[in-house]
Amino acid sequence: MNGFFITATDTDVGKTIVAGGIAGVLRARGYDVGVYKPVQSGHLVKHRDGDATRLKALSNVDDPVEEICPYAAVEPLAPVLALNRSGQQVTLQDLRHHYERLAKKHDVMLVEGAGGLAVPYVEDGLVVDAAVMFGLPIIIVARPNLGTVNHTLLTISYAKGHGLQVAGVILSDYQKDIAGIAEQTNPSMIEQYSGVPVLGVIPHIENPRSREHVISIVEQSIEWSKLGKFQIKERGMKDESSSNRLESIGARRRPRI
Repeated sequence: MNGFFITATDTDVGKTIVAGGIAGVLRARGYDVGVYKPVQSGHLVKHRDGDATRLKALSNVDDPVEEICPYAAVEPLAPVLALNRSGQQVTLQDLRHHYERLAKKHDVMLVEGAGGLAVPYVEDGLVVDAAVMFGLPIIIVARPNLGTVNHTLLTISYAKGHGLQVAGVILSDYQKDIAGIAEQTNPSMIEQYSGVPVLGVIPHIENPRSREHVISIVEQSIEWSKLGKFQIKERGMKDESSSNRLESIGARRRPRI
């Protein structure tokens, strides 16, 4: 399966904007992309402010939100705790079952985790265990400000220690008017000390509910050529020469949004 697992250095960093934005850009380019948010805590699945409904809206997929996010609990707690307190016991195999059913509909899958990789997720695993199970390269979303180098390097090291392939880092919610030396130098320092590319810096988005606005910003903010080695094959394509490459996005037509 083609795709990426979107994780972060913390909660409320911008995973949904990144996951939904990337999905929206790729779908506008003609790729058949599905999105999956296995577990959501803090909102029930259909709540308008929940990650699942926002992910569905940004990606513009037709799949029911209940398939995009099969497990949800209203309390804003670590997912496994929130699920337990709502009477739900969920395992990694449950997440795999729903993932495989959704993935059959699409050529490419973008999976959004919860918080960071070490978050207690389900009965038998952390978020990192789910990421390993799905077998997708990961994109790490991080804050742009002071302290993010440490948080990001730790996340990268933890991911690699579990055998995950780190495709890159995206810094989110950059505010130019208050940015200082730390914000200006963090991208290069992350690349220098980790060897992992910073794929882009997404600015603060004033209207995150506007799909067109978010997709436009995400497309302009990501250096797609840095993802060039990750091939996205459309269904039926078998050899490398017929594979589409993410690096070609910048050269193709503007998305229809």
